Amino acid sequence: MTDKHHQTLPEGGKARRVYLLLRDDILSGEHAAGSLLVAEQRLAELHGVSRVTIRRALDALEADGLVERRAGSGTRVREVAHSQTMAADMATLIPQIVKMGEHSARLLSFSYGAAPDHIAEAMGLGSQDKVQRAVRVRFAGEQAFSHLTTFVPEDIAAHYSETDLANAPLYQLLERSGVRVSEASQRVSATLAGPDVAEALGISVGSALLSLRRVVRDADGRAVEYLSALYRPDLFELEMSLSRVGDPAGRHWEPVIAPSRGPG
Repeated sequence: MTDKHHQTLPEGGKARRVYLLLRDDILSGEHAAGSLLVAEQRLAELHGVSRVTIRRALDALEADGLVERRAGSGTRVREVAHSQTMAADMATLIPQIVKMGEHSARLLSFSYGAAPDHIAEAMGLGSQDKVQRAVRVRFAGEQAFSHLTTFVPEDIAAHYSETDLANAPLYQLLERSGVRVSEASQRVSATLAGPDVAEALGISVGSALLSLRRVVRDADGRAVEYLSALYRPDLFELEMSLSRVGDPAGRHWEPVIAPSRGPG
């Protein structure tokens, strides 16, 4: 039984396409555990590719622990233990951010310097302002599900050490530094994993990732953190509740905003 959904992308565009299609069918349950896939020749006909291409795709699926191949017996689907997916409700953003900080993390790098131009602009920093840059990987159990790069103004970050950041959630450290987190704005998009991120998250280079960019502000409107987060989409999802509002001629969907729970 496999408990980690690694991705071992095969070489060649056609082999990757077949691999991804079969992988999705297995993880979704369309190919049940214990069932046999059709013969290689039939798979080649179904996907319009050569048997060599099919073999590359099946080799990658076997490396992922999703199938078992035996000479004379065919390719059998292995049982998949689905990992619990982390979820964040966009309507209760700040409580969810704090909650996410309770999961264990590993600090990969820690340094001080000037922020990249687009981050300095988003945070309203001057040309001489410095930030602390930290890179961490966050885990759910033993599985890495997010790669986080944070930028914090130097005068705030001076209140905690590299050791502190390696052992405590950032939001606890910010509050200990006297910061009162009030609001945040964020953008969500998609991207592909580069070599460093892929290695940290245990996935293949080029794997799809959920990308989140967030600016967190205090009660005075000052930017106290810029977060660039990359999430494995098989282990993390964003949720939003919607309600239908408006008059009959202009009814539309709006987010359901939960009432404030006060400081927590």
